[in-house]
Amino acid sequence: MNSLGGERSASPDETAVGTLSFEVDAGDCGVTVVDSIERHRYSVETSRPVAPTPVDVDDFLFPADAGVAITTESLTLPTVVPVYVRDQTGDMLAEAEHFADEAFDEGVYSIELNAPIKLYLNVSGPLAVTSDMEHMQFEFGSETEVLLGARSHHEHPAATVTTTADPTDMMAAVSTFGSALKTTSCERSYPTLRGHPPTIELGDQLEIPDELTVPDTGIRIEIPSTYRAVYVAAPLAYYLGATVVEGDRPRVVTETGFEHPLDTERGVEAEAERLLKQTFFLDCLTRTEGYYQVDLHERGAIEPRVDLDFERLYEQSPAEQLEAYLTVPFSVVEPEIPEWKLTSHVEPVATSIETLPFVVEDLAVVHTPKEREPADATQEAAAVEDFFRTGATDEAAEFTRSTDRTTPTDESYVQPESADSLEQTWVGDGTPIGASKATTAAFRNHLNRTPTEGDIEITVVCNDRQMNEERDAVDAGYGSRETLPFDVTVHHDLTTTELRDVLARQTDFLHYIGHIDGGGFECADGKFDATTLDSVGVDAFLLNACQSYAQGMHLLEAGSIAGVVTLSDVINTGAVRVGRTMARLLNAGFPLRAALTIARNESIVGGKYIVVGDGGLSIAQAESGTPNLCEIERDGDAFTLRMETYPTAQTAMGTLIIPYIEQNETHFLTSGVDEEFSMGEDELRRFLSLEEVPIRFDGELRWSTDLSVEQL
Repeated sequence: MNSLGGERSASPDETAVGTLSFEVDAGDCGVTVVDSIERHRYSVETSRPVAPTPVDVDDFLFPADAGVAITTESLTLPTVVPVYVRDQTGDMLAEAEHFADEAFDEGVYSIELNAPIKLYLNVSGPLAVTSDMEHMQFEFGSETEVLLGARSHHEHPAATVTTTADPTDMMAAVSTFGSALKTTSCERSYPTLRGHPPTIELGDQLEIPDELTVPDTGIRIEIPSTYRAVYVAAPLAYYLGATVVEGDRPRVVTETGFEHPLDTERGVEAEAERLLKQTFFLDCLTRTEGYYQVDLHERGAIEPRVDLDFERLYEQSPAEQLEAYLTVPFSVVEPEIPEWKLTSHVEPVATSIETLPFVVEDLAVVHTPKEREPADATQEAAAVEDFFRTGATDEAAEFTRSTDRTTPTDESYVQPESADSLEQTWVGDGTPIGASKATTAAFRNHLNRTPTEGDIEITVVCNDRQMNEERDAVDAGYGSRETLPFDVTVHHDLTTTELRDVLARQTDFLHYIGHIDGGGFECADGKFDATTLDSVGVDAFLLNACQSYAQGMHLLEAGSIAGVVTLSDVINTGAVRVGRTMARLLNAGFPLRAALTIARNESIVGGKYIVVGDGGLSIAQAESGTPNLCEIERDGDAFTLRMETYPTAQTAMGTLIIPYIEQNETHFLTSGVDEEFSMGEDELRRFLSLEEVPIRFDGELRWSTDLSVEQL
């Protein structure tokens, strides 16, 4: 099929609307919904073969991008997902999860499915919803027309704002970020109701497109006219829908006359961070009075400790809610606030403004380094040499993935301060140590990502047969999930011309195994330098070789979105462990940055790897929607399980999750789950069989599909 203007043509067995399509395999009973931009898909089984026909998306209670009508007696889901059943006015009738058994008389029902692609069902008649640990079924009593709607998580900025390098003009530009909010109520804490802020370009004069409508929330942020103040205030301005203006004293002011100082003894950065986290968190609690009246763990933990009337708060204006929230000491709510996904260290220079919208879209906390803390290349080289000299492990005797054992000394290194978040990224010049490297070009490449057809394309290149161990491991790791189609292509010993051709072809992910040095990729007939590329078809990559940072950065400049690279030499056995672990984590739906955070711990060389570009990119979707890592401890015949969830672009901060544990009926906020679950052998066995997830046991990373209860 061909792509034109971001839309796809449909085959006889599919109905396509924009970048969403509804595919039907000949002779099969069911429909597969495909998001060709985000590379996500989800199948529903029907009781008979169906022929989907397009319907008006206005027929659905909530926003949908596309919809079809099908006729069936029942629908069966391949997994159990959170389901909300409402009447035609939107009032919640039931919430269904594992072991559901709900029956409804004749009526008109709107059903929301929190699947990897957001789905909606409209149906008239009787309805029964049942589920076990693995599947969920909807029965309609007889052949019934069902409207199936879908919404893509892909967000595109509505416009581009041009600003000068004057911080005052930048304040006006940042004040437009709130235009991306789809609501200014507390429901903005749901990620699907926070759109992408307008992009920003530096220019000769301030230009704000007329089509941008900034909400009137009655909230104003006053700050000094400096880059540092503008960047720190930006996430707060976006989330609050606030106007940013120059002021004598940093503070937040509302239309009611309330003000909250930002220049406290903690400093403006820390105060802005606290204000963002507290407002977001209490919004998540207040919204349980609205469309999703669920049993939320965090509300149960906080409500007895605060004097807040959430039912009354739900009806108040954003300014009134903010004032009420800030009557609560931060120390009271801090223990229950989910672990923040991302801290972005943004260099306070003019060019950083162009990356700011992408940072803000991730609801990242912004820190601005006061001065660089260098970790120069000489120190890096010395650290590698120290490792070789120790001889403390068998790895020390292994060969490295470089044609020489020198570390480049022309890089400028920077080490951002550690932050209280799952992930960290650096925006600015220099090569970060301990954080990912974000670039505006990579984010824009993601925005321009084109629809793709068919399976997820994985390309593995092994240019040194001494490294076949990793090739075999990653070949087995990618595409091991039966319900998610992968197409894995493996190449060996490519020449420079062949590698150029591979890099030019469209692929979702390139896993390169071999040697790289200052001259480029080592090929069968010489070196290939990525600086010679004008464009690439590779969306994301892992360059598992020594000193691959520079080559990875060139791939981003040529069109890639994100990648994992090394800062210096890596020993082969350690690289194999990192590569094998990364392959399985990416296959399980972890974004690049989260996957590397986990994989780093699997080898002594893990600290030599960093993510470059848009580290929030996922190659595949998680079966349960939100990637998670479980830690298990054994105590006799009983087990204790703790779960760490990792936000993605689709399941960002504010997403509700419910652990698939039999005795649990409580929802939690991602990321992380602040709870321990106790269970016996049989229940743990059923839990491990649900999906392939990483398990940490006795300090070792294992996988649920490789692990039996008897091994614990």
